[in-house]
Amino acid sequence: MNRGFPAMSRGQWRAALIALAAFLAGAAAVAIPNQMGFTQVLLVLAAVMAAAVAAGLAVRQSMEERMRRQVEEARRGLVAAASHDLRTPLASLRLLVEAIDDGVAGEDRDRYLGEIRTHVAVLSDLIDDLFELSRIEAGDISWTMRQVELGDLIGDTVAAFRASAEERGVHLAAELPAEKVVAEADAEKVQRVLFNLIQNAIRHTPADGSVTVRARGGPGGVEVEVADSGEGIPAAEGERVFEAFYRGDSARGEDGAGLGLAISRAIVEAHGGRIWLEDAHPGTRVRFTLPA
Repeated sequence: MNRGFPAMSRGQWRAALIALAAFLAGAAAVAIPNQMGFTQVLLVLAAVMAAAVAAGLAVRQSMEERMRRQVEEARRGLVAAASHDLRTPLASLRLLVEAIDDGVAGEDRDRYLGEIRTHVAVLSDLIDDLFELSRIEAGDISWTMRQVELGDLIGDTVAAFRASAEERGVHLAAELPAEKVVAEADAEKVQRVLFNLIQNAIRHTPADGSVTVRARGGPGGVEVEVADSGEGIPAAEGERVFEAFYRGDSARGEDGAGLGLAISRAIVEAHGGRIWLEDAHPGTRVRFTLPA
């Protein structure tokens, strides 16, 4: 039979420690007469300090445990989402390779090979995006920061998407001020952000809809907006759409692996800016800032 201390969790031990320290402090304050000697004053102060330290340690440990749980939950979610997005093309690749190997493909062999190339490209893009996101979030970046004229950068990116937008019946335009809008940034990375946002906007805008890219300078830096007249994003999903692999419950969720907006946020924040969803009815407005 175990005659030692009863088994208690870490939280129960913390609570017991706080209760003991508080009891000592209260007992000392009540039991000691009004005219306390030096030793008695020290006893009271020591008990009160012990209670304060114990309470502080308990709060800190509780916060650390909560953060560990949140990190672990996020890690499990990320692994599960990545596994799902890797498993789907890998399963298709296995079936296609087996069909060719077994001679089942026949005259469709070239088509099967084309589908294999497509799945390999999807896997390659997913792995590249994961690698880039992990490097940016780890601060492992060596970008070339310089004064970038955003009007030219936006104009080039919009021109690159014009054919795709017209094919979907979407009007794509840039609205820029007469004066130059200049930011301190890496041009290639900012263009990646624009690429992700414009591509996502076009995908979720119906025919006869519009996508508009705007930029303006200000005392605190530069603000860029990509607005569309699509179905919009529910307010409840406003923050989560920038999480890796998050697609959401709405039809607006990202196509593909759901990394475009996460990478965009990582790039913007690495520049010292921020990215967010602005209220829009109807449609969606994504805005981000960059230092001037």
